Amino acid sequence: VQLQASGGGSVQAGGSLRLSCTVSGRTFADYVMGWFRQAPGKEREFVGNLRWLGGITYFADSVKGRFTISRDNGKNTMYLQMSSLKPEDAALYYCAARLGGSVDYTRDYEFWGQGTLVTVSS
Repeated sequence: VQLQASGGGSVQAGGSLRLSCTVSGRTFADYVMGWFRQAPGKEREFVGNLRWLGGITYFADSVKGRFTISRDNGKNTMYLQMSSLKPEDAALYYCAARLGGSVDYTRDYEFWGQGTLVTVSS
């Protein structure tokens, strides 16, 4: 399974950005896919999860109400829609996937994509 994250860029505070994570190499069944981020000098942080079957989502409190996750089955792509961006949202964003587990479990991902950089100017 390969994950390819894209869509990063620069945006002003209060703006919006949509990241994509395209999956290849395997047909997804009961996978949980996640978004993580890591800012310089900080530990990697959980952002949100999507259960591919059913589309159930779960978010970190820091992004709840501002970020949404969706998927396009036909394109094998997951999206992270980020709105009302703050300078503290700036980070390298990663997508990840694992087989099964609860959508609110945020560890033990088997597959990781490379990061896509988001910068937010104040």
